[in-house]
Amino acid sequence: MGRIVLMFFPDKAPKTVDNFKTLAKKGFYDGIKFHRVIPGFMIQGGDPNTKTDAKDSWGSGGPGYTIPDEFSDVSHVRGVLSMAHTSEPNSGGSQFFIIVKNSLFLDGQYSAFGKVVSGLDVADKIVNVPVVSRSQPGGPPQPGDDQPKDPPVIKSVKIEKWPIK
Repeated sequence: MGRIVLMFFPDKAPKTVDNFKTLAKKGFYDGIKFHRVIPGFMIQGGDPNTKTDAKDSWGSGGPGYTIPDEFSDVSHVRGVLSMAHTSEPNSGGSQFFIIVKNSLFLDGQYSAFGKVVSGLDVADKIVNVPVVSRSQPGGPPQPGDDQPKDPPVIKSVKIEKWPIK
């Protein structure tokens, strides 16, 4: 849907930045889908399970290991890149999310490790793709309601020196 350029915060989350860069250089993210989109909140990707058709497993995959949480004073404002995790501490690995609307309630709970410097309009396009709805009309949201019907694919992630050309 377009190009998103990120800048990392190695001074705020060095292990998270190193992990993301290592995975990217290995091609880990190439072909992975954005499996969660929540308008007015965020887009999430980084799950290798999205390379399969087993949609019920999307959101539960990772690189086969976890990394420590690195909470900092970086606020989860529009454009911030952060590491996703389960409800358990130190459970992040490869899944990440990009904030599309200020979400300060996440501060101190997730490892913010970068920000979008170009392509926030692309994140806005992604967050607004149609999603699957499992909810009953007028009923509460159901698990999986944030899964895109036709998930956007990450063609490739390249690590480059600034400035990007």
